[in-house]
Amino acid sequence: MKRSTIFPAVYCILIQLLFVGTVGAQAPKGMGKSDPEAKKVLDAVSIKFKTFKSVKAAFTLKIENAAGKVQGTKTGNVLMKGVKYKVSITGQEIFCDGTTIWTYDVGAKEVQITELDNSSGSITPQKLFTNFYDKDFLFVLNPEVKRAGKTYQVVELTPIDKTKPFFKVILEVDKSTKVIMSTRVFEKNGNRYFYAINTISTSSVIPDDSFVFNSKKYPGVEVIDLR
Repeated sequence: MKRSTIFPAVYCILIQLLFVGTVGAQAPKGMGKSDPEAKKVLDAVSIKFKTFKSVKAAFTLKIENAAGKVQGTKTGNVLMKGVKYKVSITGQEIFCDGTTIWTYDVGAKEVQITELDNSSGSITPQKLFTNFYDKDFLFVLNPEVKRAGKTYQVVELTPIDKTKPFFKVILEVDKSTKVIMSTRVFEKNGNRYFYAINTISTSSVIPDDSFVFNSKKYPGVEVIDLR
């Protein structure tokens, strides 16, 4: 029996798509402090996010090696509504209704069912959208960039935990909408992951059953209940 594995970039995608909460990292002594101007940008993103009743977005993930050569490109979609979410990316779908998580491996025709545990130390979307950056990053505001008539505020984040596999994350925030439109993650091994929002809607009506795996719609899929 093949066990499905969550695509490693999914939660980075969620970080990028659905922003951050109140930011005010307290780093260990000797590590410096975060930039107050960067905090203002991230706080504005958080405030804006809290006004969204739902989020529906299409994104592209591009993987590059240290030489800048593209190693692969994937596209996907994400739906968010409160604590509920659904992420669809090439070969995998992840559903969460706020209590249960279904991870569907398309190629293996297998779905794993687990419980959402907010008390654990694992990264969950709920944590990513509240205080994820508080404890994990220092951040600084870089110069703005302009593309296609839009201005983007650029925030560079450095992980406080130096054992992380990445050493830098760069966010680009649309200055007018206060939405994070792209994220670039730099790994220590030289690989770079670039996530870009292609389209986003924050007013879509999304039914609750969109966040539940319905086995009737996936005939022949093996169900592995790990709860």
